[in-house]
Amino acid sequence: MHLDPLKQLANNLSGALKGLRLYPVEHPIIQKQLRETARAAGTLLQEHEHLRIGVLQDTLFINDHLFADPHPAAESLCRLFQEKQIAGLEFLKGIPELEFRHFLQFMNSPALGQEDFQALFDKHQVRHIRFLPDEAEEDDDRQSARKIFGRALKVVNTIFKDVRMGRIPSSAEAHKVVKDMARMTLADPHALLALSLLKNYDNYTFTHSVNVSVLALAIGRAAGLQEEQLRILGIGSLLHDIGKLKIDISIINKPGRLSESEFAEIRKHPRIGADIIQQMGDVIEAAIAIVLGHHLHFDRKGYPGDVTISGSYDLIDMTTIADSYDAITTLRPYQRPTTPREAIRHLMKESGTMLHPDYLKKFVASLGTYPVGTLVRLDSNEIGVVGRVGIDNPDCVQVKILFDGAGAQLNQPRLINLAADEKKRIVSEVDPFLKGVDVVDYL
Repeated sequence: MHLDPLKQLANNLSGALKGLRLYPVEHPIIQKQLRETARAAGTLLQEHEHLRIGVLQDTLFINDHLFADPHPAAESLCRLFQEKQIAGLEFLKGIPELEFRHFLQFMNSPALGQEDFQALFDKHQVRHIRFLPDEAEEDDDRQSARKIFGRALKVVNTIFKDVRMGRIPSSAEAHKVVKDMARMTLADPHALLALSLLKNYDNYTFTHSVNVSVLALAIGRAAGLQEEQLRILGIGSLLHDIGKLKIDISIINKPGRLSESEFAEIRKHPRIGADIIQQMGDVIEAAIAIVLGHHLHFDRKGYPGDVTISGSYDLIDMTTIADSYDAITTLRPYQRPTTPREAIRHLMKESGTMLHPDYLKKFVASLGTYPVGTLVRLDSNEIGVVGRVGIDNPDCVQVKILFDGAGAQLNQPRLINLAADEKKRIVSEVDPFLKGVDVVDYL
């Protein structure tokens, strides 16, 4: 999902709520704001099954986008949701403008909490808005994973802001969140992996940094690393691209092929990043080596060409695999994202040259035959997305069925669980693009 429509919706909602504090709902200005808000939401609901708005770790989210960067409208909505004691809401397709009007009026009323709002919804027959469950009511592992992932995004965003401002960032919060990420990965490696599919295209650098850390930890777990080594791997991979903040943004975001001089600039970022990490303090040499060496490749023919790494390359090689996997599964201006299974096929072509063959093999095995986020067709001709895989046996999968055997999209997806010996019921992978499915909507 692109960011512009989400920003527009946040602006519309915030503006309409502020307007209602000044004018009655019948005022032409308010009527215009209501129409624009309903139109913005309707546009998004044409592309997605639902529209979810709420607060995660003191930050507003709309569907899969977390407004971690400063955004006045999002910050205003976040405060209002917190004041009203609402964790989140889901707006359903077909919501009429009248229900939007009621919702905005309720948000400016004395109502507090789900019970008050539900009474108002029932009284005014608001049928297209429902409450998202509070995190405290969700499965503990999922709750923890979402909180940890949200914290990691905020920590990286803060560190990157400090670097852009010329300040030396603190590593304290990064160490704390990586500790929790490592422990979560040891307990359930797929909980954070599922969240890493929720891409933020417009803030690629810091979202990519968190995703690479999540993926690197999964690789480390698959390779049998203990918690202490996972923490080193986690902090190094979290900060692996910090040097890019000192590279001209026009080069970083260039959609086409880089010129030789531009690529020469890009090749500087590992050494720049290592220098920044050195100044932060409390980051051990093995983590700094990850930042310095993550583009050296398994055959050591990458860059920087004149670097010397003391000690093992193991954690560096794991980060390189994670970096490659996230890059090719992310939508960029110059490429369509690949599916998880397509990404694996791409990575296997680099085994033994760019990527460490043993660690890649272990990582692929840990993902299972059909990784989380894969759209699959069953022998019944039903189509669904893999939402979970087994911790002990990744070939045990939970599939969320989206299309029935006749090809009709279900109004309400249904879950089925397939044991490892039932994996043969999955007959093929389906391209989400061809079915008009954004798999992250169902994770």
